Amino acid sequence: MALYDNAAAKDLPLEQDLDLLARLLADTIRAEAGEDTLKRIEAVRELAARFVWEGDSGAADELARTLGDLSDDDTVALARAFGYFSHLSNIAEDLHHNRRRRYHRIQGSKPQRGSLVHSLEDLTARGVPAEAIKNLVASALIAPVLTAHPTEVQRKTLLDCERTIARALTMRDRQALTPEELEENDLALKRVVLTLWQTREIRAFKLTVKDEIENGLSYFRSTFLKQLPRIYIDLEDRLAALTGAPVELPTFMHVGCWIGGDRDGNPNVTPDVTLHAAARQAAVAFDFYFEEATKLEGELSLSSRMIEVADAVRQIAERSPNQPVSRAEEPYRRAMAAIRQRILATAHLLGKFRGEILPFEGAEPYGASTELKADLLAVAESLERHGSALLASGRLRRLIRAVDVFGFHLAPLDMRQHSGVHEKVVAELFERAGLENYLALDEAGRRKVLLRELASPRLLVTPYVDYSEETAKELAILRTAAEVHRKYGAAALPNYIISNAQSVSDLLEVAVLLSEVGLVALAPDTHADLNIIPLFETIPDLRGCDAIVRELFALPQWQQLVAARGGVQEIMLGYSDSNKDGGYLTSNWELYKAEVKLVEVFKAAGVQMRLFHGRGGSVGRGGGPSFDAVLAQPAGSVAGQIRITEQGEIIAAKYSDAEIGRRNLETLLAATLTASFPAATAAEADSPEQLALMEKLSGFAYREYRDLVYATPDFITYFREATPISEIAKLNIGSRPAARKPSNSIADLRAIPWVFSWAQSRLMLPGWYGFGTAIETYRQEKGEAAIEELAALYRDWPFFRVTISNMEMVLAKSDIHLASRYTTLVKDAEVAARIFGRIKAEWRRAVDAVLAITGHKELLGDNPLLARSLKNRLPYLDPLNHMQVDLIQRFREGDESEDVLYAIHLTINGIAAGLRNSG
Repeated sequence: MALYDNAAAKDLPLEQDLDLLARLLADTIRAEAGEDTLKRIEAVRELAARFVWEGDSGAADELARTLGDLSDDDTVALARAFGYFSHLSNIAEDLHHNRRRRYHRIQGSKPQRGSLVHSLEDLTARGVPAEAIKNLVASALIAPVLTAHPTEVQRKTLLDCERTIARALTMRDRQALTPEELEENDLALKRVVLTLWQTREIRAFKLTVKDEIENGLSYFRSTFLKQLPRIYIDLEDRLAALTGAPVELPTFMHVGCWIGGDRDGNPNVTPDVTLHAAARQAAVAFDFYFEEATKLEGELSLSSRMIEVADAVRQIAERSPNQPVSRAEEPYRRAMAAIRQRILATAHLLGKFRGEILPFEGAEPYGASTELKADLLAVAESLERHGSALLASGRLRRLIRAVDVFGFHLAPLDMRQHSGVHEKVVAELFERAGLENYLALDEAGRRKVLLRELASPRLLVTPYVDYSEETAKELAILRTAAEVHRKYGAAALPNYIISNAQSVSDLLEVAVLLSEVGLVALAPDTHADLNIIPLFETIPDLRGCDAIVRELFALPQWQQLVAARGGVQEIMLGYSDSNKDGGYLTSNWELYKAEVKLVEVFKAAGVQMRLFHGRGGSVGRGGGPSFDAVLAQPAGSVAGQIRITEQGEIIAAKYSDAEIGRRNLETLLAATLTASFPAATAAEADSPEQLALMEKLSGFAYREYRDLVYATPDFITYFREATPISEIAKLNIGSRPAARKPSNSIADLRAIPWVFSWAQSRLMLPGWYGFGTAIETYRQEKGEAAIEELAALYRDWPFFRVTISNMEMVLAKSDIHLASRYTTLVKDAEVAARIFGRIKAEWRRAVDAVLAITGHKELLGDNPLLARSLKNRLPYLDPLNHMQVDLIQRFREGDESEDVLYAIHLTINGIAAGLRNSG
């Protein structure tokens, strides 16, 4: 470990891992594709490296010629090789981050920023009492939420292989291996690399929602079920040390899920699929509880001859249908056997679980997860009474916390649908019931009749009327929601999100529909079994959301429903569509302003606010380091309440490795705690001068972005021809369409393929366009003092600093030279030259502006780790872009063979892996 003391050598272990993986991959290619193929691949890599690392322009020309001369087989082999190297590099870099963190902690270094320890120390140093932290957590809700938004190109099969590689490398890193063990480790790595090479990277079938459900569940098995309880226990112990008394925290942090409940634009999410999602989630929870109870049964071999056992444990043990003589003196084992059998019985009652393999021998099912927790607590308390608290503090304590967090449902499932669908369904129900023409009513009229129906015990739906297919499906999925509540509890499906919410009536429509299945009621008794959550997405929606919420809270009936949900109203803010609508700078600014205004509205209404941030992986969709993102929120907007979406390839990057997963969960918790105790109020933190300047810059950027994307003739043609958008649409990476409806409009295109396409062509336009013009215009207005003013803003204001930092990362990953190659795909040369010339000029202005404001000599000047990582990847990334352009050209000119499309998809896979947060 002494090598870590030398700054120049601190990355040597990473280099060794990369060399090992590259050698194993090369050996595999040599054996599978031949020496000549390997030599051609190496020659391409060396040419790319000469251009990237040495600036050799001649190497770039030679690289283009070499790639153009490759055979189809060599093209596929090269695309696969470079793509796999990017994936292997990701594994090695993630492992190195773990290695470095562990080393610093072993050496007794200060806790890293973003860790729970660091945040607690920071709060304590600022004078925040431990009791205040405990009280905050007692009413908090913190949740990353997995969504099915498809930017994860890679198959789950290959992700499993990558986990195997990570485990093998970790073993080499943390254990002193004998020569024989090292040889076996080498063989294990060779086997899995060979498996990767012989496995098809791209799905040959269309992904279904059920496939997406299984993909999401894999992260619960690998990370969440084991790591989240550990974080709870860590926080409890640290708060206990600060307060001097034991601390038992309620459930305040969980992992949510949209997969199987989000039907906005996805006709494949049917009632059966939603019910299947709930059943599969429950099965994974029961599977984990069963395994942990079985392990505890093996571990708790304590004899009644040696210890005293509480009566409660004896009573649990006596309930076991199976009483072997060998366990007569081992009450804890018999108790855990009884608990295990009851878990099995409950699982069989609620859904498929271990099939017919394991009988449950007539054990009584648990009525609720609280009953299982009570039995486990009885075992723990008995252990503590006779001096075995140490035995209760390990696996048993973690299992108790897991049951508390995950219940019998595993993850809260969110439902989502577009407001336009609700409007049509309500209108049809009114029409068939002989009531008002709902669509003809103005907003005031709609509110009046909706509140009338909400207060009425009479149902709108009748079994004696036939409804349209869409209405029948919506009603069926609402009945499914009620069934999920009856079967798995209200916590299994607690949220209903309304996309494109633009009025109070949009929320009241959902309340009326939920009342039709008994999930919401005002009379005779008020109850609301789901949170009804508006999603504000576009720039106009963000600008008007405070007025809508203010009008909503003015309704006594809505206040009753909010009170029935504990006095908390959740609001979701959309980062993707606001970016597509207004560009990067304006999207970020309008989101920030909306939060500031909402804080005031909620404060005036006396309602607790919870914000749900619909962030994607790319910066253009709200991505970036989560710790800084949470801390950059306006003061008062967090207050222990936050949910954040996790999407696409970001889920795998954050949570496929258990150690990295725990760090990311801990980072979200640490950021929420820190942000919930801001050093100043919003009014104190944001000066009028800062706000006015940002408003001006946003206006400049907005006009430039809108003029390019929505007002420039032929822009949509340029986008569709100069990016691989049509080829991405042919990838089997998601269960829902790329657009909400058939259209050639940018407005109707989903934000994910919009951002993903620009990333593939290395322009990353959604992450920076408009910023350069904004800064240049302000400099012309203000003179050279403008840069000093902006540099101070960057230094002093977290919001502006995070906005610029994320944009700097995007610009570093862009490549204007490679992007220019994609213009050759545009059929009209005049269109290509005109639009790309404008984009190129704006890119130059954006880069110059970022460097001037940050004071960096080059992009990522304050992030050498990311700069090094990117530089190491470029010799593998750049050839994939060159190949992609040539292959798309062939495909669009008529060579639509399966081999060509396969090669294109390989380049998409490799580029996405190399860029990491591109979707």
